[in-house]
Amino acid sequence: MMIRSGIVFLLCLASVLGKGYENFKIYDVIATNQKQGNVLFELSKQDDYDFFILPRILNQTSRVMVPPQKQREFLRILGKNRMDYNLLNANVGKTIEAEFAANRKPRTWNSRKLGTERYHSHDDINNYLDVLAEEYPSRVFVKKVGKTYENRTMKTITITNGDGKANKKIIFVDGGMHAREWISPAAVVYVIEQLVENYEENKELLADYNWVIMPVVNADGYEYTQQSTSNRFWRKTRTPYKGSLNRNCHGADPNRNFDFHWMEEGASSSPCSETYAGPSGFSEPETRVVRDVLTSIQDRCKFYLTIHSYGQYLLYPWGWSSDLPETWKDLDEVAMAGYNAILKETGTIYTVGSSTNVLYVAAGASDDYAFGVNNIPISITMELPGGGTMGFDPPVSSIDGFVKETWVGIKAMGLKVIEKY
Repeated sequence: MMIRSGIVFLLCLASVLGKGYENFKIYDVIATNQKQGNVLFELSKQDDYDFFILPRILNQTSRVMVPPQKQREFLRILGKNRMDYNLLNANVGKTIEAEFAANRKPRTWNSRKLGTERYHSHDDINNYLDVLAEEYPSRVFVKKVGKTYENRTMKTITITNGDGKANKKIIFVDGGMHAREWISPAAVVYVIEQLVENYEENKELLADYNWVIMPVVNADGYEYTQQSTSNRFWRKTRTPYKGSLNRNCHGADPNRNFDFHWMEEGASSSPCSETYAGPSGFSEPETRVVRDVLTSIQDRCKFYLTIHSYGQYLLYPWGWSSDLPETWKDLDEVAMAGYNAILKETGTIYTVGSSTNVLYVAAGASDDYAFGVNNIPISITMELPGGGTMGFDPPVSSIDGFVKETWVGIKAMGLKVIEKY
């Protein structure tokens, strides 16, 4: 344990010194039997290995990033267990540098709109919400709902059809729960654009429902990933914590921090872990804000949708147990509406099912909390497709196609919820 902790410390130090992800490699690995699946699962518990995808189902691809000093050991383990693999990226650092360069190109679009030519900052997204509220004062309402640990303003935008009717039912959408998942806020911003600026084409979604949307939950972490190539794969919040050997570690995984089956399987008690659940449920100001918004609308909210990346999954409760909720068929029906719409439109295939049975146990997640505590009847996590040579890096040229495809699925799920409830 002391040796492993020392290695992690050196990794953190390397990042601080600006070396970032130089010579980190990304592998795709397929487990064809349960023994091989167990090997990958045990590796995922080590801080040194960053598993981007780890499906529970056999014969599906797992993707893992491996630091330079772990390459030999990793390949030895794969060879010992006769596991096939593909080297997807031989030098993550160079890929990240290219991604940053592309995202920093001068803007070419109308300044009033954000556009899909780059990944936008949290401030730019917040400013866009305010612009919409000014331009559509009868249909759009922006509210400051809280502050992050680093004092960034968290906002929701409520989108209506302007009829002024009170107590309408609600669909709630959030994005940017995990910092490195840049395509998530991009997709959520596109949803906002469609509901507000393309109202005539989508007005059936707003006839009997209002949409409440929070584009970036983990604003501190999101901004941190955009400050330096050394921070690109940061996942958590930025609250400081003390780790083993009295090391300074930052952040908790917000999607393990919701106080419903908190700190059960799939969550870590180690502050330096990627899946650290925090010292207590709702220790993070960001998750408390989401909790409070959900509580304020729970009597009217019929659909909670949280947008993540990546893997092409439409997941529903439970994430803390392999058991299915009594109403799983309702959840599955809505998820399948999104699946079918995307398949018909673009041919992209999503995997549909409960989180634990499709992927792995992940207790303390927001979708379980919305479903199990707020009693919101439909609660779904949408994991968008991966892009680039890392998965979390769809090139800026792909943003437009990705968000348009995502909207097709979200619209179909929204219409199904409206039909059912």
